[in-house]
Amino acid sequence: MIYYSEHRSPLGTLLLAATERGLCGLYFEQHKYFIGPQGWCNDGAHPHVRRAALELDEYFAGRRRTFDVALDLGGTPFQRDVWDALLALPYGATTSYQSIAQRIARPNAVRAAGTAIGRNPVSIIVPCHRVLGSSGALSGYAGGLPRKQFLLAHERAA
Repeated sequence: MIYYSEHRSPLGTLLLAATERGLCGLYFEQHKYFIGPQGWCNDGAHPHVRRAALELDEYFAGRRRTFDVALDLGGTPFQRDVWDALLALPYGATTSYQSIAQRIARPNAVRAAGTAIGRNPVSIIVPCHRVLGSSGALSGYAGGLPRKQFLLAHERAA
C-alpha cells in the first residue's frame, strides 16, 4: 500500500508518498512523469510522510543539508545505481550527466543515465537538480526548470 499527503513548500504543493519501508515518491504539481495517486491512501500521519515533510521544511529553512528519511525507491538495478550516485552528491555541488555515468562505471551510458535521472521518484531528497549539462547549462527537470533553478540558488545561498 502507498500512503500519501500533500505538503506546502516554496516550490508549490508537493505530494509525498511512502510505503511501510520508506518514502517512495516526491512529486511537484504538473510533475512530468507523475500520473496521480490512484488507489493510494491519503494519510498525512504516516511516519515516513511526516518525517519527509519535517526534513523538507528544515531544508527550505536552511537548517538541513542531508536527508535521513528512509527511502523505498524501487526501479531497475541501473536506475538504483544512478540514484545512489545522486545521493552521494554533496549539498550545493553540481555534476554532469557524463560524470554520473562515469561514477557508476558505465561511461557510454550517458543517455540512459539521463533517463534514469529524469525518472527519479524522490526529487529534492535524491538531488537530481544538481545535475547539469556538460556545458554547465540547466537541462531537464521533471518539476520544471524554474524549480531546478530555485533549488540550485537555494543551495548556493547557504
